[in-house]
Amino acid sequence: MPAQVTSAFRRFGNALREFTIAQRTVALIGVAVLVLGIAALSMWATKPAFTPLFSGLSGSDANTIVDQLRTDGVPYELSDGGATILVPEKSVYDERLKAASAGLPSSSTGGYALLDKMGVTASEFQQSVTYKRALEGELAATIEALDGVRTASVRLAIPKESVFVAEANDPTASVFIEAENGITLTSEQVEAIVHLTSSSIDGMSPSDVAVVDAGGAVLSAVGVGATGSADKQSSVYEERVQGSVQAMLDKIVGPGNASVVVAADMSYESAERVEETFTTPTDAPALNEAVKSETYAGGKSGAGATGVLGPDNIAVPAGANGDGTFTSKDSTRNNAVNKVTESRTIPSGAINRQTVSVAVDSAAAGDINVSDLSSLVASAAGIDVARGDAVTVEVVNFNTAGAQDAAAALAAAQAAENADRVAGLIRIAIIAAALVIPFILGLIVYARRSRRQSREPMDVGDLSELRSALDAPTVPLVRAPSIAPRVINPGPSIAYEATDAENLRSEIDALAQRDPKGTAQYLRGFMDERQPA
Repeated sequence: MPAQVTSAFRRFGNALREFTIAQRTVALIGVAVLVLGIAALSMWATKPAFTPLFSGLSGSDANTIVDQLRTDGVPYELSDGGATILVPEKSVYDERLKAASAGLPSSSTGGYALLDKMGVTASEFQQSVTYKRALEGELAATIEALDGVRTASVRLAIPKESVFVAEANDPTASVFIEAENGITLTSEQVEAIVHLTSSSIDGMSPSDVAVVDAGGAVLSAVGVGATGSADKQSSVYEERVQGSVQAMLDKIVGPGNASVVVAADMSYESAERVEETFTTPTDAPALNEAVKSETYAGGKSGAGATGVLGPDNIAVPAGANGDGTFTSKDSTRNNAVNKVTESRTIPSGAINRQTVSVAVDSAAAGDINVSDLSSLVASAAGIDVARGDAVTVEVVNFNTAGAQDAAAALAAAQAAENADRVAGLIRIAIIAAALVIPFILGLIVYARRSRRQSREPMDVGDLSELRSALDAPTVPLVRAPSIAPRVINPGPSIAYEATDAENLRSEIDALAQRDPKGTAQYLRGFMDERQPA
């Protein structure tokens, strides 16, 4: 390995050894985050981009297309409950061509595309059915675009036009809705579906559209509309009136000190009423008038007598003159007449009668006037005395035992929830400590071992500064005698002279025995000066 690379690695290792425990911990965490980020980026970059192959598929078509993808070895993903199939972008067009050659997807609402496939030889019945299917498909596709709607199906009942029918029936529609999981369609959405469907068909009114969800609930009934049945209307009305009265009483006697019950009797019948009214205008001229007068002059007296045939065909005089002269006058007059024709549709849900019952806690009533309170409740609820509505307000003692028990149960539930939360936090803290403490201990052990290994041997032969410090007059120093020659084997003695390093070691030993603290202080200062900056 080149010397430059070796030197760079050596400097990097020395820099790491000089890190504190906190710096090393931060460095390890940073390296781990960097490695994880690089791995995640690599996985994201190497993952192919998926795009929809088909959407709005039925279960049978989705199963067939998935089998085709498995056979071809093409990865895929499913979404929208299996109605949408996603494949890599590079395989979209190839798989679409293969699916089209196999006649997939086979089930489709079609919409107006069905009209493109109609030939010139189609019969009138085929044209009518195809046009109705096209309308149903377009309406279903439009309704599926609403938020929260997974699938929609529309069925239209359009009566055939005929000149032999005096009164034609109105067209009706049935809409089936399947909402997304956990989503409930609001009344505004149902009303939007009803108006969208009715506005798309000529002659269809909103009350001719029925909407049913996947759970079998009727969201809009034919003849009633999107407001629901009379029972639902009654419940909605009672809740609205009860909420208004309760809000008013809560401000008067305080929350929880009054109870309101509303009972509404609504009509279940719906009808159509046509009225015609005729009136004579004042001082209006006649539209037309015809006057006819006739005068007849007879002959001589008794010669032209006429009369009315009586019994036995004998002429009897009829008030005419004896000479047969008479006069007749006929007048015909057509006067102007005002005519008003009124046609009304009476839907179900009309209120026949309602009653409001109010109970007020005596502990909170105080000096409240019951009569004034009854007047307020009657005004807030819209009471109509002529209709038979009634209001009852009573001041009674409320039973607070149930409220106390409920408050105690609520407090116990809250305490249990807090205890569970604290236990969960303690559990998490224990798990975190079990993971973090061994890691920290390992870092401490590693740091100590690295610091111990980083200590370099010191050549005492180079301690010129220490020699000068030892020779200073502030610290008396007695030089030790030279080391005597060593006798290794019996035989002729060999003279051995001590080196300067050995003499210095002897001096240091003597100084350490005589003044240990001073020697340690000099050595500590000397080692601090040798450490690199």
